[in-house]
Amino acid sequence: MNEPKSKPEKSGQDSFSAQVGAKATRRLRAQRHKLDSVWKGFAFFGLIGWSVVVPTLIGAAIGLWLDRHYPGERSWTLVLLVAGLVLGCFNAWRWVDREHREIKREHDNDKHE
Repeated sequence: MNEPKSKPEKSGQDSFSAQVGAKATRRLRAQRHKLDSVWKGFAFFGLIGWSVVVPTLIGAAIGLWLDRHYPGERSWTLVLLVAGLVLGCFNAWRWVDREHREIKREHDNDKHE
């Protein structure tokens, strides 16, 4: 009748400890990722800007050269400036799309962990 009470099962404590440990790990990873993503975002904005500006300026420079050496009815500067802008925007869109897919993939991987 006076049997001693058994100790709580260790497996319940182990699973609780594992859950707390996993949650703490996720929180630390999220904090680290948040700081990384801020700097990565600034770098990405700069990269996107340059990916649009460089082709636009190259197109304008080639257009100016063509207008000086081969004058005509059309302004090669304007045509190639717009062509460079379109090319730069397409390039920027491609990079943003690739980053978006990578972020989505990482988010899906974090969900499954």
